[in-house]
Amino acid sequence: MIRQVAIVLLVLVAGCGGQERRATSVDGGATLIREQRIAPRLLDLNLRSRALGTTAKVLLMTPVGWSPGDSRRWPVLYLLHGCCDTYESWTRSTDVERMPQLRDVLVVMPEAGDVGFYSDWLDGPAWERFHLNELRRLLEREYGAGTRRAVAGLSMGGLGAMAYAARHPGFFAAAASFSGVLHPLADAANLMGLFSNYAPDPRAIWGDPQRRRDVWAHHDPTELADRLRGTRLFVSSGNGEPGPFEPPGAQPDPIEQSVMRQSRAFVDRLRRLKIPVEADFYGAGVHSWPYWQRELERVLPLLAR
Repeated sequence: MIRQVAIVLLVLVAGCGGQERRATSVDGGATLIREQRIAPRLLDLNLRSRALGTTAKVLLMTPVGWSPGDSRRWPVLYLLHGCCDTYESWTRSTDVERMPQLRDVLVVMPEAGDVGFYSDWLDGPAWERFHLNELRRLLEREYGAGTRRAVAGLSMGGLGAMAYAARHPGFFAAAASFSGVLHPLADAANLMGLFSNYAPDPRAIWGDPQRRRDVWAHHDPTELADRLRGTRLFVSSGNGEPGPFEPPGAQPDPIEQSVMRQSRAFVDRLRRLKIPVEADFYGAGVHSWPYWQRELERVLPLLAR
């Protein structure tokens, strides 16, 4: 029997903003093309993915005391970005680097496409396979990622957090959604319009919502709620009315109003199934970063447990 042996080539060079490491490796995971340290605890990765058929970016926030080649295994927190944003959004728009609860955690912030929707498309990229198979293997091989994992995300990333946890029971011990798209079947027309803005064929993602309802249900956290038993869950959303972070005269936010309805439907479904969930429907608040930073800080004790 011929065993495939991982081959790793590392090159250290001086790059803008810090040291840069380049590596190639073969073990069934993503291939690391380039690693660049851009801050004391931040590594910017460029990966080649078979699942995506192209390269992808991932930002890692390493634990305090982490070093390459360290034999320790660290707990992992996946932070998922929202629609039409980037893998840099959490460090750009929050104080995640300064949160003391994350000093001993490997925080993974992966690229997920404008409307990747954390799924393997019917006709296109396989984001789920990239995140939970290829990227996981790389993190375990090169960065000390352990098997204690939690996941949190906002908007499209809220869907990703709950759908990933539901479709892979036991992979994540805890999952949190902030203003998440948690019942896409309830707002399929608007989602198809969103898909149309970013994908050449909106049906390439999950198909037509009526003809392929089974596919949509497979990616709908409310439809998958019964598979979340045993996972610690947190859900939050505002009601779309201007809140404490908006200027006087601000208008209601229809996006947050929609995700509030979806989040409530999801929580109601969990409670009918007698699945514990912690919900924070905090009233006035729109679809914006100040609320998501606040909610991440609120949920970190639950994720840490």
